[in-house]
Amino acid sequence: MALIDRTLDTIELRLLGMLQDYARVSQADMARTVGLAPSAVLERLRKLEARGVIRGFAAVLDPRAVDLGQLAFVAVRVSGSGEQEENAGARLAAVPEVLEVHHVAGEDCYLLKVRTRDAQHLGALLRQRLGRIPGVVSTRTTVVLETVKETSRLPLETRTDLKAVQGHEAVADVEVTP
Repeated sequence: MALIDRTLDTIELRLLGMLQDYARVSQADMARTVGLAPSAVLERLRKLEARGVIRGFAAVLDPRAVDLGQLAFVAVRVSGSGEQEENAGARLAAVPEVLEVHHVAGEDCYLLKVRTRDAQHLGALLRQRLGRIPGVVSTRTTVVLETVKETSRLPLETRTDLKAVQGHEAVADVEVTP
C-alpha cells in the first residue's frame, strides 16, 4: 500500500468535495468555483490521483435495477494462524458478491458487505462459497430490510484542520449543482 501524503489544502478539499457530489462536474465549473484556471485545476487533480488521494471514478448503480436487491452483512470467524487468516481474507475478497471486506476486532475476524439477487442466492453464497473457504469456522448473517443511508462520500467538511488554512473559505461553503 502506498504511503499517502495527508496534507490537503482547502482548494484541494473543495475540489474533492465537488467530485464526490458530482463526479461529472467539468473542470471549467470547478475552476470557477475555486477561483483557479482550468489548467491549474487539471494539474491539481492529476497530482491528487498520483498521490493516491483520488483512487478512481465509478458510476453508482441501483442494485435493484441490476437484480442485486438483497443486501446483507456477514460476520466471519476464521481459525488458524495469522497467515491462514490473511489467506481467508483474500479468498473472501475474491468472491464477486462480496462488496467489502473489513478485518475487525472482537469475536469475529471479518465483516463483509454482500449483495445477492434474493434470499436463496444469499443462502447458496453462504453455504457453497463462503462456508467452503479454508479456515472459515462460522458465519453470522444480518439481512438488511431497508437501507436508510448508503454512501461512499467522505465527510471532508468535518476536517478540523480546515480553519488552519488562511485565505480560503471552508469546504462546507461550497455548493455544487449537477
